[in-house]
Amino acid sequence: MLLATAFVLPASAEDLLPHRNDLTPADRARVASIVSTPRDFSKPETFEFMSGGAATTRKRINRDIFSHSSANITFEEEQTFKVGNGLFKKLWASSPSSTQASDGLGPLYNARSCQACHLKDGRGRPPLPGHDAVSLFLRLSVPPQNAEQEELLSSRALLSIPEPTYGGQFQTFAVPGVAGEGRFDIELEDIPVKLSGGESATLQKPTYVIRDLGYGDMHSDALISPRVAPPMIGMGLLEAIHPGDIEAQADPDDINGDGISGKISKVRDPLTGELTIGRFGWKASNPSVRAQTAGAFSGDIGIGSPDKPAPWGDCTETQADCRKMPNGEQARLGPTEAPDPVMELVTFYSENLAVPARRDMSAPQVLKGKEVFHEAGCANCHRPKYVTSRNAQNAAHRFQLIWPYTDLLLHDMGDGLSDGRPVGDANGKEWRTPPLWGIGLTETVNKHTRFLHDGRARNLLEAVLWHGGEAKQSRDHVVELPTEDRAALIRFLETL
Repeated sequence: MLLATAFVLPASAEDLLPHRNDLTPADRARVASIVSTPRDFSKPETFEFMSGGAATTRKRINRDIFSHSSANITFEEEQTFKVGNGLFKKLWASSPSSTQASDGLGPLYNARSCQACHLKDGRGRPPLPGHDAVSLFLRLSVPPQNAEQEELLSSRALLSIPEPTYGGQFQTFAVPGVAGEGRFDIELEDIPVKLSGGESATLQKPTYVIRDLGYGDMHSDALISPRVAPPMIGMGLLEAIHPGDIEAQADPDDINGDGISGKISKVRDPLTGELTIGRFGWKASNPSVRAQTAGAFSGDIGIGSPDKPAPWGDCTETQADCRKMPNGEQARLGPTEAPDPVMELVTFYSENLAVPARRDMSAPQVLKGKEVFHEAGCANCHRPKYVTSRNAQNAAHRFQLIWPYTDLLLHDMGDGLSDGRPVGDANGKEWRTPPLWGIGLTETVNKHTRFLHDGRARNLLEAVLWHGGEAKQSRDHVVELPTEDRAALIRFLETL
């Protein structure tokens, strides 16, 4: 047994983890013991230090800590990782360009490189006053307008209906000769919150005001949702979590009566067309790292790939001049602007950005904060640990004890965080539980402490206080905590 906790095995090992079809009976008993809830908070759990299992990086903590490769990949894979890193950082140019292999930008775009949004492979933030938004953008859609569109949503052929003129994403930048789609401002409303112990906090509720539209008015029913770029670490390990582990946690009808009704996001795999589990994105709308990568290439940079081949990216049919602009397809290099092996290399890089090791796990305040985390019910959605599938595609991700602090399910987060915009199985109030590993290093890597899907929370306490819906009971528990216990909770989160 790896953990210093009581764990009673059932009469038969076959009764353990019946949803895991990749494990032997001996594996089942071992894994069930390892992932059980701790009862002893006087010391760290065994292997808790290694947040990403054997893939964990133990490099020196500095601004580059999110940019190291999985520690257990092979020498040959390290070369693949480094080439993928170069492509992740590459600045794309508008067509035609003398660079040839780097042209194809836009015509409409939000950034010229992957790195521009995911600076240092970390977390985006709202723009500073007077600055253009780069690592925050607006998703767009409209409610279904007819039976055909309703069927597209019902079948999951589409997860949302793009705004007719401006598409699925609002692009503020454009190549020469094309107008950008416009700009937006962020207006803030202060919301005071009283805490126990005489403390208080002030939340800031953002409202997004679109201006200077370049292609006429938006649809009167347009739905808008802001998104900041999430950190990139550990994505391959999240992909390696066995689907049965995700399915076993789902309780959409709250049959167990605990007030938590997490549900699976079902999406179509773009390569096979089959319905599968969505794991990535703020609303779990992508099933794989590759699908997430292809969507970012197309929507954020305007680069076509084998998975999303349109060279004009998110330009709609209404934006006819945009679609007529030169593109970056080079016949000698491949059929799209970012042909394989570009997609394969960037995907491998994204799958193997290592999770940093934990810090200060044994400190008494941190251990107390971990206990508060469990007592408050945070672990009901932010599930601490898994043992990944023995059948994971990459050997480095197989059968690893990892600590991502997520269930990868959709949860109702209440009116305060609602964007009013459905995406697939997620309604306007529902969001995927974001992983917490690495969250305490945000300031080190990105020089800010902005959290949640739109970066509205200016620190970890504000992020907790924005929780509502299914998380309201946990949020209220934190509000009512003694000051020292609340501080311990935040300190625990800072060590993740």
